[in-house]
Amino acid sequence: MTAVTRDGETFVIEAPVLAAALGWTEDEVRAGMRDGTITSRCETGLDADAGRWRLTFHHEGRACRFVVDAVGNILAQARFPVRTASG
Repeated sequence: MTAVTRDGETFVIEAPVLAAALGWTEDEVRAGMRDGTITSRCETGLDADAGRWRLTFHHEGRACRFVVDAVGNILAQARFPVRTASG
């Protein structure tokens, strides 16, 4: 089993994986997803990146990104600061 599962164009990432990437507990991740303080975006790779997807999770001024293949294997992972609407 992979840390990311895919159902059509929908991906689900396991809470422990996202918690580790954000430096949070699993309960904090679940709460953030429920209350909307963690948002996500899925982008489909084109051309040389065909067959890959970029899953990005945002919380306040931070983001973590996973690049996954068609079966959910994590190919790359990164954390980085992002600009917010207020700053």
